[in-house]
Amino acid sequence: MRYDYLVVGAGLFGAIFAYEAHRAGKKVLVIDRRDHVGGNIYTKEIEGIQVHQYGAHIFHTSDKEVWDYVQQFAEFNRYTNSPVARYKDELYNLPFNMNTFSKMWGVKTPQEAKEIIERQIREAGIAEPENLEEQAISLVGRDIYEKLVKGYTEKQWGKRATELPSFIIRRLPVRFVYDNNYFNDKYQGIPVGGYTQMIEKMLAGIEVRLGTDFFEDRDSLASEAEDIVFTGMIDAYYEYCYGELEYRSLRFETEIMPIENYQGNAVVNYTEYEVPYTRIIEHKHFEYGCQGGYGNTGAEVNPRTVVTREYPAAWKKGEEPYYPMNDEKNNALYGKYRELAEKEEHVIFGGRLGMYRYYDMHQVVAEALKCVRECL
Repeated sequence: MRYDYLVVGAGLFGAIFAYEAHRAGKKVLVIDRRDHVGGNIYTKEIEGIQVHQYGAHIFHTSDKEVWDYVQQFAEFNRYTNSPVARYKDELYNLPFNMNTFSKMWGVKTPQEAKEIIERQIREAGIAEPENLEEQAISLVGRDIYEKLVKGYTEKQWGKRATELPSFIIRRLPVRFVYDNNYFNDKYQGIPVGGYTQMIEKMLAGIEVRLGTDFFEDRDSLASEAEDIVFTGMIDAYYEYCYGELEYRSLRFETEIMPIENYQGNAVVNYTEYEVPYTRIIEHKHFEYGCQGGYGNTGAEVNPRTVVTREYPAAWKKGEEPYYPMNDEKNNALYGKYRELAEKEEHVIFGGRLGMYRYYDMHQVVAEALKCVRECL
């Protein structure tokens, strides 16, 4: 064997495992079928702006161990995620907070907002929600649901809310304060210079083969290493022997605009069902010093901007799977694949696709470090 570990996938999970294995003196080969490292957190510089090629990625966590770990590889800026929701010609702050309620109903106090939400919940009279629509209305009332939840959720899942199970939305955060910070986590930010350079630092000194598809040369690649760390689709690894797991995919349209400021915010969600995309990302607002829109600050402003429209889509073979459909049916099917995985002596499954879970980045880091402790 030429290598102790073959790591399939140069995303966050694979890069952390490879870094720690290399640091422990192991011989590691990392492969990825794409022509770049970083997986879905890959960022590319366009017009002097770090563009999130596969959707917005904001690192956030309350776990100090996780936060301290990623700080080794990058300096993080103080970006705070404060998305805006657009419903027709109305703009609302997210998450649902007093700014949202003031715009929606003209209320000025938390008590007024609470009374409206509680009244709408009572009027709906839903004792046992039977679908996502009923679940959402029983949590936040009809106004918030109709304008800010319904259309966005239906686009994201590709099904009407009345066809989706209620357990998909177990809670909807409602804040009765004027706070637009989307996450409750203590630590939050984006690497200065983008995520790609962070992954490159993790993989420094490790052999990496890009444009290499594991399934096209499976036997030969597997024969080179004692153990495999697989971060791709677990059902694909087992050649769909129990059937295909469902995933959601995304399509991106990116445009360079000859203006300094297009929408005034990094993320604007489009919650109306008739608008085909779920959100528009303006990448320069993830950074500091080149956003525009701050008046005469004396800072040099990039006269161009880059925006990306994000379209959700059903996944089909040959397309990129972005997140698993963790409903009851698919979780049961994944259970069968997990039973196979638990019997493996020389294969480790990790990441969103390998573990079939909708992980955020901080959760991927935590799982990778857990895996490292168990294996190394």
